[in-house]
Amino acid sequence: MRTFVIIAGGLVLLGVALFLGRWMGGAHAMVTAAKIFVVVWLAVAALNMWMGVARAGYSVAEEFPIFLVIFAIPAAVAVFIWWKWS
Repeated sequence: MRTFVIIAGGLVLLGVALFLGRWMGGAHAMVTAAKIFVVVWLAVAALNMWMGVARAGYSVAEEFPIFLVIFAIPAAVAVFIWWKWS
């Protein structure tokens, strides 16, 4: 359940970033917002993985597939926006 909440949070964060990009400068700024989101989301997903390893006691091998899912879904949507609007 926590994984789905984090993914949903990532999609909401992407939506906010795209909205702000559109509001500030149109389609070009939306592409820039999507690019920045991918980097920021990578850091957030890595932080989530670190917390799972360091605090929850999971191994890196257990957490890495979850990291990939948490990162990949919102990042794939951002890359699609990036590709579509470029």
